Amino acid sequence: MRTWPTTLGALSGVCAAALLMSRMGSAQSAGQAPARLSARDAEARALLGSMTLEEKVGQMTQAEQLADPKDIQTYFLGSVLSGGSFDPKAGNSLQAWTDVYDAAQKQAVQTRLKIPLLYGVDAVHGHNNVLGAVVFPHHVALGATRDAKLVEEVERITAEEVRATGIQWAFSPCIAVARDERWGRSYESFGEDPALVAEMGAAAVRGFQGANLSDPLSVLACAKHYVGDGGTTWGTGLKPNPAAQAGIDQGDTRLSEAELRRLHLPGYIKAIEAGVGSIMVSYNSWNGEKVSGNKHLLTDVLKNELGFEGFLISDYNALDQLPGDRRAQVKLSINAGMDMAMVPEKYKEFYAALLDLAKTGEVPMARVDDAVLRILRVKYAMGLMDGGRSALADRALQARFGSAAHREVARRAVRESLVLLKNDGKALPIAKTAKRILVAGKNADDIGNQCGGWTIDWQGKTGAVTTGGTTILAALKAAARGTVTYARDGSGAAGADVGVVVVGETPYAEFMGDRADLSLDKDDQAAIANVKKAGIPVVVVVVSGRPLILGDALTQADAVVAAWLPGTEGAGVADVLFGDYKPTGKLPVSWPRSMAQIPINVGDAKYDPLFAYGFGLSY
Repeated sequence: MRTWPTTLGALSGVCAAALLMSRMGSAQSAGQAPARLSARDAEARALLGSMTLEEKVGQMTQAEQLADPKDIQTYFLGSVLSGGSFDPKAGNSLQAWTDVYDAAQKQAVQTRLKIPLLYGVDAVHGHNNVLGAVVFPHHVALGATRDAKLVEEVERITAEEVRATGIQWAFSPCIAVARDERWGRSYESFGEDPALVAEMGAAAVRGFQGANLSDPLSVLACAKHYVGDGGTTWGTGLKPNPAAQAGIDQGDTRLSEAELRRLHLPGYIKAIEAGVGSIMVSYNSWNGEKVSGNKHLLTDVLKNELGFEGFLISDYNALDQLPGDRRAQVKLSINAGMDMAMVPEKYKEFYAALLDLAKTGEVPMARVDDAVLRILRVKYAMGLMDGGRSALADRALQARFGSAAHREVARRAVRESLVLLKNDGKALPIAKTAKRILVAGKNADDIGNQCGGWTIDWQGKTGAVTTGGTTILAALKAAARGTVTYARDGSGAAGADVGVVVVGETPYAEFMGDRADLSLDKDDQAAIANVKKAGIPVVVVVVSGRPLILGDALTQADAVVAAWLPGTEGAGVADVLFGDYKPTGKLPVSWPRSMAQIPINVGDAKYDPLFAYGFGLSY
């Protein structure tokens, strides 16, 4: 029985916020275990018994690029996705995304058994594919907050904004334990410590899924990427471009099983305890063997030992990296324990191969039935199979999409995530009464750089990538009582009371962000040097997805703040710089002195980073 209303649209902002917060006091948050997914097995088995082999194989197939939307009916598809850059033809508006979802779902409910689709998106820091969504700080920043309740609240709001488009499955949280900052996915990790990642990951699952998956405001979470993706070896990964050397993303994790379990498994144990309904299997290898085909890790450990009752999904085209032809790849992965395959364009090939393998017995029918039972039990637990409940989007939820109340939580997440690394001569906080503040640096007035990758576009984008946000410069101007001027290169600083130089990275995602050298770029260094020449206090704000090698910038700056990738709410940065909020963030990763200290080597007694894990000053 559902006890919550199906929409918040008719409620006032205050009442809706109160309802949302009351849902935060879930049974899980109170320390009680969530309902077992297998509790819905009687219904799921009854439906499974009425299915043809073709319908079963369809449930195990996830497509993206549908040349003909009617393929949802033809192949009885159980799921579709929109990847990082697969946008609706009408654009990235709230309306366009909702229409695409509804159109797909209308096809699914016309099949013989009328089983609704699971629609998946990479909502990894808010509903980041949609214009006007609240874009929260990336995971590395949330790890710096050490605030699990805040993480749960962030994902509760993300779930609500995702549901406003009808979509009910987020490929999040990433619970990788990132041990090498050269990795282009470092910012998707909550940090280097398995215990921190486990705590924050479980909180994220509770936030997405709520007290009950059948709640109309809940979203199916997907813990990823199982397992060891944060521990791969440099030089074993993909090439960012044909001329580059191999990087680290999708590489080989070279650890004993004991070390793999110690470092990279705790997050999955806690996510399963929190009731996570799906887990995405990693691209990476473990000692030379792709995890997507490793039966020991997928079945023996995850399902049998840890008791995971949800379903496993492969990563985007991950089956292509397995040995052999398409038939051999499907056979290896499905028999290893994969339940659903993410096969964006090759869904017809996958469907035909698995159908044939099942008919010949090379993939046992028991394995097919186990996979489909897992998918169906999740759909039942989500309430998708409830008679009388529409599978279409509840557009009344759109009234609170990107709302001020949601942005206020994001602003709080930003200010809690900032880590004060240096503060000589009490350069911070800045007095609001300062007559003139000179702001410099390429990341001061750029919402795209603030948000980073996975924002509208898979790789993110410099510039006005989305609507509704506040840049750091705009936030400083709004908070200051004196004059705030801006010069990207730091020129014209003479006579100012203080200079704020906002430097760091530009957007990237996955292997495109693998970097052999994490030094500040020359323009950043020059901007800092220009402000320093003016003889005024210099505050350096680092906007990045990982620690950068500061070099001379550390000595030139009077104060240094790690702002990570804060997302759309730059006002949270201004809150800290002006002292409206005293810094509380603690480093979720060690900050290296030089590239020689990467990868992280916390077990070495001689390891002496510039700033240790857990470091963070305050006022």
